[in-house]
Amino acid sequence: MSLNAVRPWRNIYRRKSRQIHVGSVPVGGDAPISVQTMTNTDTSDVAATVAQIRAAADAGADIVRVSAPDQAATKALHRIVAESPVPIVADIHFHYKRAIEAAEAGAACLRINPGNIGDAARVKEVIRAARDHGCSIRIGVNAGSLERHLPEKYGEPCPEAMVESGLEHIRILQDNDFHEFKISVKASDVFLAAAAYQGLADATDAPIHLGITEAGGLTSGTIKSAIGMGNLLWMGIGDTIRVSLSADPVEEVKVGFEILKALGLRHRGVNIISCPSCARQGFDVICTVEKLEKRLEHIKTPMSLSIIGCVVNGPGEALMTDLGFTGGGAGSGMVYMAGKQSHKLSNDQMIEHIAELVEQRAEELERQAAAETAAEAEAAAAGQAAE
Repeated sequence: MSLNAVRPWRNIYRRKSRQIHVGSVPVGGDAPISVQTMTNTDTSDVAATVAQIRAAADAGADIVRVSAPDQAATKALHRIVAESPVPIVADIHFHYKRAIEAAEAGAACLRINPGNIGDAARVKEVIRAARDHGCSIRIGVNAGSLERHLPEKYGEPCPEAMVESGLEHIRILQDNDFHEFKISVKASDVFLAAAAYQGLADATDAPIHLGITEAGGLTSGTIKSAIGMGNLLWMGIGDTIRVSLSADPVEEVKVGFEILKALGLRHRGVNIISCPSCARQGFDVICTVEKLEKRLEHIKTPMSLSIIGCVVNGPGEALMTDLGFTGGGAGSGMVYMAGKQSHKLSNDQMIEHIAELVEQRAEELERQAAAETAAEAEAAAAGQAAE
């Protein structure tokens, strides 16, 4: 029985939304919340851009956005799309023709900003290109680039203005019988973004792309994004997310998964539960966790590992994790497996031994998952044969 079944206070009830596709990735409906990032290379540099896309995909990115500011960029998209392991979203600003070129180049989705893409006629041309080439569209409303009449109407960027902008452009797409779209209403102000997203969630069933734009550097931006997006996700709002950091795109992906992991919405890799350390620690907790995080980056299978410096909380935390190590003094500690004491281990052997145990456990879980999948497929085939 899952923890959610016996502890209902853990449950998050996701907002019901329509499902669309960004290439092969479903967004909305009952699909897992997808994690996105964006390249920061010169798009016309195909090799550098593809290398960054692959690094992001290896970190878990489901979708990657690439800026298409000029013809050189949209020309490069042909090769980028062909070499990318994940669907590519073309980021379009100002030049609607770049959106058409991006669709022709094979982009899976076109991100357009209603405030600066042009009039309704130009948006219609983009819609036509998206339909002709099987693209979805993201309506990307941003507090800093609203259509001129909205700040004039409301006096300043506000949640009502952002939602109105989004709904106006939803109507344009729907009036043209185009429904493969998702929408975002981003702001760098956490309160403004949260209020706008709540209003949007009440006003449409379109899938929602979640983000706090221009959040800042790695530390400050992570905190800002976790507060803003974390609260919205807790409320059930959000079908795909992008953490916007002034940092390597891989870091955006890592933070995105950590936010989802903390809320129990999606799991990937090893979730290390560790103490902040104190004078009671039986080993250097901080150094150990840093080394284990790097050593275990290659593990994709969801699992949990507790690394606790002493016996105050160590045994209790180990009860709830797949593997655990608790410091016990005298240069050694106790290894826990599935919540039970397993064996003592010297501190100087700890990192490599624990890493090996994690790898073994990951292999076991992967075998179990493969066997369950095979059993389900066999049962389904048997059912079809019986019909």
